[in-house]
Order: sequence, then structure tokens, then C-alpha cells
Amino acid sequence: MGFFMEVMNMKLIKLMTFASVMAISLNVFAEGGGDRTFERALSANAKAMEQYAADQGKAAPVVKDYVYGMTLDVVKVVSVVRPPVACAAVPAAMTYEDSKGQLNTLKYTVAGDCPRREG
Repeated sequence: MGFFMEVMNMKLIKLMTFASVMAISLNVFAEGGGDRTFERALSANAKAMEQYAADQGKAAPVVKDYVYGMTLDVVKVVSVVRPPVACAAVPAAMTYEDSKGQLNTLKYTVAGDCPRREG
């Protein structure tokens, strides 16, 4: 009986390892798709903000990455690129006008909106 239990334990360990690798792989694929979706939305936002800037007689904003502790001078939020739905840290962006009237686009990371799983 001892040999049989040892074989079953090894099969169980292999199965658990396989399941873990598959779960991690699916998570990587899901994140990659979300990143592509976000980049498309950010690109569309950049085009819209270029038009907005031209209509307002202002320079188009340049996208900058947020750095912890960065001082922000937000007078008016012009546009927000919503983050993808995910159970992870995800990218987001906003375009705002500062106190000098300049447009700025800031890319940052937020906690994703994790959909509930019913059932």
C-alpha cells in the first residue's frame, strides 16, 4: 500500500504543478491583451487630445509616466483613459490642464477593477 500512495502523491504533485503553470500562463495572456487594449485607447486619446489642443490654441500634451512623489498641478481634468478590467495592477492615464494653461498627459498604475465571479 505504501508504494501505491507514493505513486499517487507524485501524480498529484505533477498535476498541481501543471495546473499552476497553466494558471500563470493564462494570467500572462490576459494581461498582455489588456495592455494592448490600453495602448490602443491611449493612442486614440492622444489623437483626440491633439485635436482638442488645436481647437484650444494650445500645444498637444506629451505623455509622461508618473513617478511616486511627483508634484502635480491639476486645474482641470480634460480626459481619462480608463484602465482595463483586471484583477491586477493596470495602466491608466489622464490628460489635464495645469495652472499655466498647458496640457499634460500622465500615465500611471492603479489597482484593477476585478470583476466578481458569481457561482
